[in-house]
Amino acid sequence: MGATTTVAVYSLGGTIAMTTDTAAGGVVPALSAHDLLAAVPGLDGHGLELRLHDFRRVPGASLTFDDLTELGVAVDKTLAGGDVDGVVITQGTDTIEETAFFLDLHHGHEQPIIVTGAMRNPTMASPDGPANLYAAVLAAADPRLRGAGALVVLNDEIHAARHVRKSHTTSPAAFTSPCAAPIGRIAEDGVQLTAALPHRYGPLAQSRSREVRVGLYTVSLGDDGELLAAWDGRCDGLVVAAFGVGHVPQRLVESLERLAAGIPVVLSSRIGNGPVLTRTYGFPGSEKDLISRGLIPAGNLGPYQARLLLHALLAQDADRETITEKFSLFAH
Repeated sequence: MGATTTVAVYSLGGTIAMTTDTAAGGVVPALSAHDLLAAVPGLDGHGLELRLHDFRRVPGASLTFDDLTELGVAVDKTLAGGDVDGVVITQGTDTIEETAFFLDLHHGHEQPIIVTGAMRNPTMASPDGPANLYAAVLAAADPRLRGAGALVVLNDEIHAARHVRKSHTTSPAAFTSPCAAPIGRIAEDGVQLTAALPHRYGPLAQSRSREVRVGLYTVSLGDDGELLAAWDGRCDGLVVAAFGVGHVPQRLVESLERLAAGIPVVLSSRIGNGPVLTRTYGFPGSEKDLISRGLIPAGNLGPYQARLLLHALLAQDADRETITEKFSLFAH
């Protein structure tokens, strides 16, 4: 890497930035971007210029659409200057997969955005934050990741935003790509690609025409549909996390058809690994039946990603035809 390689680091808080607060009785986000980088050994030898931005100091669970929209605008402005080779975002792991996908939807530059965090806070034995931040900075600076969009780097693995999931509550190896595999890893202070860079369909515009609310409804055994009815009239769009390849109890069919007549309803799977089918099963409440009643299949997108894509499209006043078209692209 040359002496002119520049990486911008935006810190949002989360476990990676937490220290003990005796009044709170636990750890809270308190460390700045400078504090985080000061705990990372070895970066001095790579000829990197780091530009640090303290953007937020909140738990990952408290991030909002406004936070991420403002972050996207700030990153876009930083990269538009042309003198930054990549961006690192540090935040809480609770919502890393959502932040990465949100940024990927709107990212229109060649420079990569790397999202990272930590599963073990700095007060614990063997905190993983410094190693993850080290790997993330190296990935952001590597020209082989140009054009890859937003990526997640933890545990020395590089995951595409479209496929990454948090698959464990405490393990340092919590992040996986169930529908695919990591596209690479960090080894010997560099990026080793093991798969092609993800194909991208974007970017969507950063601007929002209106405020919208998109609901997420998870189907469960014995579901009588009463809670589904609670969404009627209270959201601009709805994502249904259905059984298996896209199935719901028969008693939900009429309610879903009625909802889909008024708002976009996207059919995803609560499994989080594998596609929603479109033409295999034919019973009432099957994926084929629901699609015939107006539901939009999410393909390989999990319910959280489907919600983010639907929210972004509705915020731009996209009509049903456009929403269906975009899901057919992004979902594969």
